[in-house]
Amino acid sequence: MLHVDMDAFFVSVELLDRPELKGLPVAAAHDTARSVVSSASYEARRFGVRSAMPVGRAKQLCPQLVLVTPVFEKYRVASRKVMEIFREFTPLVEPLSIDEAFLDVAGSVGIFGPPIEIARLIRERVLERTGLPVSVGLAGTKFVAKLASQRAKPDGILEIPPERTLEFLHPLPIGAMWGVGAATERALKTRAIHTVGDLAREPLPSLRGIVGNASAERLHELANGRDARGVETTRVEKSIGHEETFATDVADPEKLERELLRLATRTSERLRDADLEARTVAIKVRWDTFETVTRSRTLPEPTNATQRVYRTARELFDALSPGGRPVRPVRLIGVRAEQLVPAGSEGQALWDDDEQWRAVDSAVDEVRERFGALGLTSARLLGGRDEVVDPRSLQDPG
Repeated sequence: MLHVDMDAFFVSVELLDRPELKGLPVAAAHDTARSVVSSASYEARRFGVRSAMPVGRAKQLCPQLVLVTPVFEKYRVASRKVMEIFREFTPLVEPLSIDEAFLDVAGSVGIFGPPIEIARLIRERVLERTGLPVSVGLAGTKFVAKLASQRAKPDGILEIPPERTLEFLHPLPIGAMWGVGAATERALKTRAIHTVGDLAREPLPSLRGIVGNASAERLHELANGRDARGVETTRVEKSIGHEETFATDVADPEKLERELLRLATRTSERLRDADLEARTVAIKVRWDTFETVTRSRTLPEPTNATQRVYRTARELFDALSPGGRPVRPVRLIGVRAEQLVPAGSEGQALWDDDEQWRAVDSAVDEVRERFGALGLTSARLLGGRDEVVDPRSLQDPG
């Protein structure tokens, strides 16, 4: 099993166009007060700059930080090229995000040689064709391969032979485990569980009392080097959504409703493009105090109708201000479709309240397909749009 991870992907793509910035602390981010770092070079990381960090904080840590405006379409194009190279070595490729993937190369050794040689060939081919650096972890399981690639960074290879899995795993800090966040880490450390080895040796009944039944079973298996998951070449969407961070806090209900419509429209279009429907609609709101709330509602029938998604999202948002009180200033707002099912899989209701909306959506989709995303849109969205910064959904952890 290989885990292949691009190094500081967004920044690495930008440096192809701006080679004079190589060796400098660079971050891909919009230079606005509300922006966050999408990707940071390893030179910037030495100062503590990290993905998802507010740009203001990044500048405090590294006053000489060079910001380059992210262009996400460039990253998508580069990602497709890299994934195509992976598939030249094996059809068993599972993309995890725009810049990383698992590869099962067990069936490829007869053609390309042992896994370590395949890893070298992949790195050479990616660099030769795209100019981008890549790190590779090799192991007998997904979990260990990902840990290995993290320790191979930047621009390296680390192989963990199956027989040395526990030797590699057990000295690692407990925070290296998948599924161990800050709260779980604190809970484990109160029971003197500081390393993966400590976790592996903890009796399962005791572990269940600390983290619950489901987490205990999973963590115990991983800590003992057991991970039966294979590469999944088809990815099933669990949710689809969009969120935006405003350049300045917004308290105008009309502007917020317009942004909800915009986000619901984008979410619904993606649902229809994927031939999916949502059982549940959810919203996410971050107030000016940084307090974040989420609300969701399960619908009587699954839908991908824009107006149904929008009206549900708006009702959820309106419920946050009962009695018609003024809306608190909003920093971020998002709409998400959850509990996805194939479109039409649950049949058609005798009375379809969304029938007319579906007809409108069908017409809009046809125009989009022929003339692009801006071919036809809601009249309400033609008004002035509040400035927003880059979505949090495209951060580059590598």
